[in-house]
Amino acid sequence: MTKPAIPPFWETKSLTEMTRQEWESLCDGCAKCCLHKFIESEDTAEEDEFKPTDYIHEDEQLVYTNIACYLLNDKTCACTQYEKRTTLVPDCVKLTQDNLDDVFFMPPSCTYRRLQEGKGMPSWHPLLNKGKKSAMHKAGMSVRGKIVKDNDVYLEDYDEHIVTWPLNELD
Repeated sequence: MTKPAIPPFWETKSLTEMTRQEWESLCDGCAKCCLHKFIESEDTAEEDEFKPTDYIHEDEQLVYTNIACYLLNDKTCACTQYEKRTTLVPDCVKLTQDNLDDVFFMPPSCTYRRLQEGKGMPSWHPLLNKGKKSAMHKAGMSVRGKIVKDNDVYLEDYDEHIVTWPLNELD
């Protein structure tokens, strides 16, 4: 007699019910959250265009660039200073169960966002691929091979680095 399969934790728990270890394992490691983004609006003054914000108005649009944080390892798509990232980069947002609803800039493919929106785990996620990121990289869902570092780009040149690929979703 075969035992029934136990469903994975992300199918049986809400994001707020997950342990810290379960929560951390949901990160697909794509590093799209490490990309610099800005808000485009006809009403935004040029000097305010690149200032940090924690909200977006209805008439504004979030724009992604291919510029990533200097702390990002562009091969592994992992932060080189993960534990100290918010100290070293004050604008870095630590995604938690408490602030997930307020983090409007997470890309549509983000597993946290997908689960929050009821879309489920993407097929390329490492948890569905023996813990390996290779399916994600092969599917083009990570930033690997697509970025420049923010310490190599002048702020006034950010608009030359606008991209739409972080918005892609496969499933």
